[in-house]
Amino acid sequence: MRARLLSVVALSAASFLVGVLVSLPLRAQEDAGADAPVPACNEQQPQDFLVRGNWQTKAAMPAEEMRTRRARAAQAIRYRTEHYGFFEGFGQSEWNAHPPSFYARGVTAFGLRVRLNERIIPALRCAEAAIASACTATPYTPHRLSGLRDRNTYHNGEVSNHVYGIAIDIDPDTNTCCHCVAEWAEHPLCRREVDSIFERMSMPECWVTQFERFGFYWLGHDQLQDTMHFEFLGDPAHILASP
Repeated sequence: MRARLLSVVALSAASFLVGVLVSLPLRAQEDAGADAPVPACNEQQPQDFLVRGNWQTKAAMPAEEMRTRRARAAQAIRYRTEHYGFFEGFGQSEWNAHPPSFYARGVTAFGLRVRLNERIIPALRCAEAAIASACTATPYTPHRLSGLRDRNTYHNGEVSNHVYGIAIDIDPDTNTCCHCVAEWAEHPLCRREVDSIFERMSMPECWVTQFERFGFYWLGHDQLQDTMHFEFLGDPAHILASP
C-alpha cells in the first residue's frame, strides 16, 4: 500500500513539473538547460483537409476534382468554426455561438506579445521550446508577431486562418510573401534568383523545421510562398501528451 502511495505521489509531482515547464516563458525554459527535452508535447502533422493547397480550386480543374475540393473546403470551414469560433460570412453560427475573439488570449512568445486562440497556445509553447533547444546554431530574434485579426485578408471566397487566431506571422517585413500581392513581387528577395525558398526570408530554416513538428503548416510550401506564416492545422486535442 505504501509503495502504491509513493508511486501516485511521484506521478503527481511529475505531472505538475510538466505543466510548469509547458507554461514557462522562453527564458525560464532556457535556464532549465539548452538540451532539455520539449516537455509533454506530441508531434503531429497538419490535417490534410485543412491545408490550403488541398482544398483551393482553380478554373482549369476537372469537374470531379472541383467538387471534391469544394467539399473539402466546406469541411475545413466547419471544422475551424466548431473548434475556433464562428466568423461572419463563413459557416454557420449554429456550429459555434462564439466568435473567434471569444477564445483569444494574449501570450508572450519569443519575447513578444501576440493574441491567439487559446487552444493552440500550447502548440506554440512546444515549438518555442524546441527552437530554443535545437536552433542555437542559427540564432534569430523576431521583432514583430501578428496573430488574431478581426477582418479577412483573403479573397475569392477564402478565409484566412488569422481570423480564427490559429495563424502567426513572424517579421512580415523581412520574411517575404512573393505571390501574396503585387507589391511583394518588387521586394529585393522576391526579385532575385534563388535555389531555395529559404533564401527568401531572414528566419532560419531550423525555425520552420521545429514549428512543423507540432502541427503547424508553413505557408512557404504554398504557391503564395508566404514565408512569414505558420498556421496550426493539427488536432488541438492532441497537442500535449497525457501524463
